[in-house]
Amino acid sequence: MAEALPKPVPRLLSSPSRRQFLYRLGAIGGVGAVMAGLEAFGMSVASAQTAPPALTGSGAGKRVVIIGAGVGGMTAAYELSKLGYQCQIIEARSFAGGRCQTARAGFSLTELGGEAQHCTFDDGQYINHGPWRIPFNHQSTLHYTKEFGVPLEVMVNDNDASYVLFEGGSGPLAGQPVRKAQVAADMRGHTAELLAKAVRGNRLDVPLSAEDQEVFVSYLVREGYLSSRDLSYSGADGRGYDLWPGALTEPGPGRLSTPFPMADVLHSKAWRTLRSVAGFSQQRTMFQPVGGMDRIAAGFAAKVGHMIQYGTVVERIDQDDHGVDVAWVHAAGQRGTTKANYCVCTIPLSVLRHIEAALPDATKQAMSAVAYQPVGKIGLQMKRRFWEEDHFIFGGHVYTDNEDIGSLSLPSWDWQGAKGTVLGYYQFDAAAIKVSAMTPAERAEFATAFGQKVFPQYRENVEKSFSVAWHRVQYNMGGWAEWDEEGRRTAYPVLCQPAGRIYLAGEHLSYLTGWQAGAIESAWLQIAKLHHQASA
Repeated sequence: MAEALPKPVPRLLSSPSRRQFLYRLGAIGGVGAVMAGLEAFGMSVASAQTAPPALTGSGAGKRVVIIGAGVGGMTAAYELSKLGYQCQIIEARSFAGGRCQTARAGFSLTELGGEAQHCTFDDGQYINHGPWRIPFNHQSTLHYTKEFGVPLEVMVNDNDASYVLFEGGSGPLAGQPVRKAQVAADMRGHTAELLAKAVRGNRLDVPLSAEDQEVFVSYLVREGYLSSRDLSYSGADGRGYDLWPGALTEPGPGRLSTPFPMADVLHSKAWRTLRSVAGFSQQRTMFQPVGGMDRIAAGFAAKVGHMIQYGTVVERIDQDDHGVDVAWVHAAGQRGTTKANYCVCTIPLSVLRHIEAALPDATKQAMSAVAYQPVGKIGLQMKRRFWEEDHFIFGGHVYTDNEDIGSLSLPSWDWQGAKGTVLGYYQFDAAAIKVSAMTPAERAEFATAFGQKVFPQYRENVEKSFSVAWHRVQYNMGGWAEWDEEGRRTAYPVLCQPAGRIYLAGEHLSYLTGWQAGAIESAWLQIAKLHHQASA
């Protein structure tokens, strides 16, 4: 059954608050109107933590064992070693970085219960199957890319030229790839027209003077590309042309494309994509390291690599009033124990729960309150960059309502190159679990079949693939930590406190879960506590 058209604009209660006004904007015009209101009021967000703690004193003569050579563990080792602490990192993998991984030729991965995958991408091709973007406000991550000289480039996180494909809606746009610019222009244009006419016609009581209402209408005219004469929306050059302008004599300036009726956009549900960059850690343009996200891990490893004992799995963690003993087994079969004054443990709680550790009961109980997100990604190497050559799309995502796919992402590097690697899906929760049961070849076919719905050239260009299901990766058991309100209130504070001489750190002990900044800033917090205790 088709959704009903919007009801007539209601009259509002007198003198509502700014928050109430924005809420009602959303009720009338959806997310686009709310975003317009936010921009009109000049609302913004604050910045993130910018630098490691300024610690004084010396850790000389004290040993710290760090479990996990991910970004958090290497941050702890790097900063503690500056203070004179003798650090040793124990890492189960044969490489540093933890989830900061990039699949390129020679990279291998075997999931639990799965078959070995060996990446065979061409030289220069890669997929960031771990973290893949850096927000401008994650200054902690950017602190180290600058300090280690890791060159950055712009990552196109949202592209109006890209497509939206929603199959769950109704009407002529359902199941059809539509340019996001068309969805955005039409939804915002129609919404701005409704709202502007309501304000101009005094059918909307707002906490604004008559003069301010006219200023707001002027804003809506600009936001929605409305006619200043009658406040009507009839299209915008930003949504595209049926006949592009250029060196033409007829029709000269080109021919603008025709807007979709508001009902068609509403019923397609494609307007839901307009909220995609509204979060603190999501912007339209972001950063990525040149050559792959693992360049950040390599920057850390260049500083602390000599401290890392690779291929070593922790079996038991003991502690007493004098120190910490970490028992381990090496991939070659050798067993041993590392003794230290303190321990910084950065491995995911999903893994730590299965290791025998001398932790307080309250800590163990708190660990059980944290769930981990199932996550799946796949990289598809393409024979040619048809999205650029045939569709004029340079970077960005293809948004879908198919939970088994999530979104596709087009590379923001090697513009106009011969080949390119597309992120063929990025899924979560039950969808990630379902798709992870497929073989790597089946996953590739699954991703290819959907991509063909968006780009007619998709299937004929897929030549290689590499996929990951993070909940099936042995030393991660999930993409990132998922906290609920109760866990944040009761368990989170417990885990952030020292467990004797053991300090837990990682993205899971931050409010930036799933981001490298969370791991870095958690490490900063814990090493400051450790240094305070060691200096007492």
